[in-house]
Amino acid sequence: MTNSTRASARGSDKRQRLTAAAARVLHQQGVERTTIADIATAAEVPVGNVYYYFKTKDDLIQAALGEHAGRLAQLTHELDKLPDPIQRLKALVEAWVGQRDVAARYGCPTGTLAVELDKRAEGGLDLEAGRVLRLLLDWAAHQFRELGLPDPDDLALTFVGAYQGMSLLANALRDPEVMTGQGARLTRWLDSLT
Repeated sequence: MTNSTRASARGSDKRQRLTAAAARVLHQQGVERTTIADIATAAEVPVGNVYYYFKTKDDLIQAALGEHAGRLAQLTHELDKLPDPIQRLKALVEAWVGQRDVAARYGCPTGTLAVELDKRAEGGLDLEAGRVLRLLLDWAAHQFRELGLPDPDDLALTFVGAYQGMSLLANALRDPEVMTGQGARLTRWLDSLT
């Protein structure tokens, strides 16, 4: 491996660490309370190096949204290996419930970011957050369509809306068991559809 190849790999590693840290810290602290220094510290990257990869805080927010989209793509790719759409949807509910402690503390990573970004005057990052949520809606609609159910887009809205609602309530009440109970209710609803 040449010196330039090693330097490029180190640079790629720093960028990835910054992106993952941005997603995590923005979820935990919110956009307004998070500084570039907070993200640099979480990524274990000197704050001055951040500007080599990301010129502004909005660039870091954009990268965090990309991280959320990537994690969603990875999750749905794994779920797509299950043979049946109902199994895939139930496995997604199970994954959501598995994150109940995080949801109770911070809410849905993308949903809370979308709401916060919508309140900002500048940017357009709120639309980007909406695009990440649209990926989830489209995946869910595809599952309902594969089941041959009528109004798959509306069913996807109901499904994802239930998740957003239970995440919001678990967070507002600081009660992870909201996710457990509502996840079970959502699973029963899925069973009732077929």
